[in-house]
Amino acid sequence: MSSCTAPVYGHRTSSAAEACPACRGRSRGYSSYSYESYSPPSYSQPQAVRASGGGGGSSVSSRPRWSRPSSTLVYTATEVRALTPIRETVEKRASLPDLRDIFLCHAWDDRSGAAKELHDHLESLGVKVWFSEKDVGLGTSLLREIDKGLAKSRIGTVLVTPAFLRRVQGEGIADKELSALLAREQLVPIVHGTTYDALREVSPLLGSRAGLSTAEAAMSIVAAKLAELVAVLA
Repeated sequence: MSSCTAPVYGHRTSSAAEACPACRGRSRGYSSYSYESYSPPSYSQPQAVRASGGGGGSSVSSRPRWSRPSSTLVYTATEVRALTPIRETVEKRASLPDLRDIFLCHAWDDRSGAAKELHDHLESLGVKVWFSEKDVGLGTSLLREIDKGLAKSRIGTVLVTPAFLRRVQGEGIADKELSALLAREQLVPIVHGTTYDALREVSPLLGSRAGLSTAEAAMSIVAAKLAELVAVLA
């Protein structure tokens, strides 16, 4: 049986239809194919796959410049931005003698709980910690101890817990004084068991400083990031 040539050549005229071996001799009223009526199948090219960067959005992972190539720690872009000025302070103070690596500020109620857990993790990683449980007397001003601790350490961490929020609210740290502490680029808030929103309600200035959170990573990972932050290559 002859095949119709319309899909290839089209039958736009009666002479074209007569030339087709399948349609030759049919009536002039034949409803013929046309180039316009025939569309070859289209094959769309595959879409490019976008790199998600480890989750995408605000959780895109980023490697800070102080992280060693062998490190397995994963940082968010927000963490890198927050910690970069702190790292610069570490490098500037690296040559100063007799400094602890980290001053750990915490509420008295956390001394045998979350604060000790963070302290023990840091010391197991070789970090020299100024820990109020060992180095600070009772009944002293929270702000004054932060100030003293930062003076004797390369950087400071503030363990923000519900107990800490209650203490800060009662003590009423002045914005002017806290602003001076934050301006040193030494202070890293560590939020544990609460949120930055809750911190901002009590201390807008301290809450405006990004840091680390145990809601995002376990306390051991937070400690590992702090240890990496203060490590100075010989």
